[in-house]
Amino acid sequence: MIEARHTTAKRHTAFAAIMAGLVLVFLGLGTWQVQRLFWKLDLIARVDSRIHAEPVPAPPPSTNVSTANDEYKRVTATGRLLNDKEALVQAVTELGPGFWVVTPLQTADQGIILINRGFVPKEKRDPAVRKEAQYTDPVTITGLLRISEPKGGFLRTNDPSADRWYSRDVEAIAKARSLTNVAPYFIDTDATPNPGGFPVGGMTIVKFRNSHLVYALTWYSLAAMSAGAVYFLLKRKKMVS
Repeated sequence: MIEARHTTAKRHTAFAAIMAGLVLVFLGLGTWQVQRLFWKLDLIARVDSRIHAEPVPAPPPSTNVSTANDEYKRVTATGRLLNDKEALVQAVTELGPGFWVVTPLQTADQGIILINRGFVPKEKRDPAVRKEAQYTDPVTITGLLRISEPKGGFLRTNDPSADRWYSRDVEAIAKARSLTNVAPYFIDTDATPNPGGFPVGGMTIVKFRNSHLVYALTWYSLAAMSAGAVYFLLKRKKMVS
């Protein structure tokens, strides 16, 4: 009988040690999520300040850009649209399915910036039905700087040889259109209307998923439950000892 109690007490002790380890793990995960929460809130604040700031000149093609430092900056660029080299990137928007019209902009310094001029439905994919918006004179573009989207979209890979695009992959589009000295980003145009109504600009969705608080509370709750289990097991061990 005494030996059985001793064995049970040892089991309670071992299990309590495991649960105590889980308490530390869950506390660590909860704290990590709190840190991620403050990082995400800071990111949202920085992006919000960028999209509402006065536009600045777009960086030259040789500039390195990053998501953390540059994405969603309001920028402006002037040049000539190379309409014969536009690419259509499949898109699903609040206006329905269709395409983004991505057109190279030749700037005064001979650099090229890809411009996402906006959305067109399938019946407007042919440039011939939206001639009014095929500017030939120099234009000034204002919009949000976006980081390249390499390879493709969800479960769909870009196919340059077939001219099928599912993401705005700057490097791949530039190569397919034989463009050089291309900036490593593209610009989403603002909502300034185009003649004829298409493409429709200003459709950039700026939204960040932020579930870190929920995750933190979940991990801390698990830590509290594990701590309760440790207390219960140690109490049971004392009773059977």
